Amino acid sequence: MPDWEFIFSKRGKVFTRPHSDARFLVSFFKEWGIKRILDLGCGSGRHLVYFSKKGFEVFGFDASARALELAKEWLEEEGLTADLKLHRMEERFPYSDNFFDAIISIQVIHHNLLEEILFTVSEMERVLKKNGVIFITVPILKGGSRIDDWQMKEVEPNTYMPLNGPEEGLPHHFFTLEKIDEIFKNFDLLKVYIDNTKHRAILGIKKRES
Repeated sequence: MPDWEFIFSKRGKVFTRPHSDARFLVSFFKEWGIKRILDLGCGSGRHLVYFSKKGFEVFGFDASARALELAKEWLEEEGLTADLKLHRMEERFPYSDNFFDAIISIQVIHHNLLEEILFTVSEMERVLKKNGVIFITVPILKGGSRIDDWQMKEVEPNTYMPLNGPEEGLPHHFFTLEKIDEIFKNFDLLKVYIDNTKHRAILGIKKRES
């Protein structure tokens, strides 16, 4: 059964191009006064490199040591810097409260059971400043992506384990629109849409505390 350390060790960077809406996010972040960004599940660094080049202060953590090695090498090749940490999203984030202006997480937080996902989102809320921005993408079951070809075993409601394919053995939670509203209830969701990779994208603003 592979895990991300195995995948990055075997396949290298895996992802090299930033999300197709990254250019939009740069404009949106600058309009919103965003300076400090966390890439949650940064992998080998495609978004660290992209947003660092655009002048943002970037931080990233990932559970794969090999991915972080690749990210560090890539940043050094580009003459860029980022704060990188080896960390799992199921554990308390290694940052203080209200530390980040924005969090991005591309095809990451769904790789868990719902209980762990809820914890991850609560930590995102904790480390985000008031009016902090989130941009998250998650897969859609039967949405036209390659995961539709994998044999899936349901391990809890809406969470499946692939029995074949490159992510065999890694849990995949598939969010309904109703569940997105529930899980991200402490955010004003500005846009929830299907991106060009057939993933659901979520753009939101952390609500002010009452």
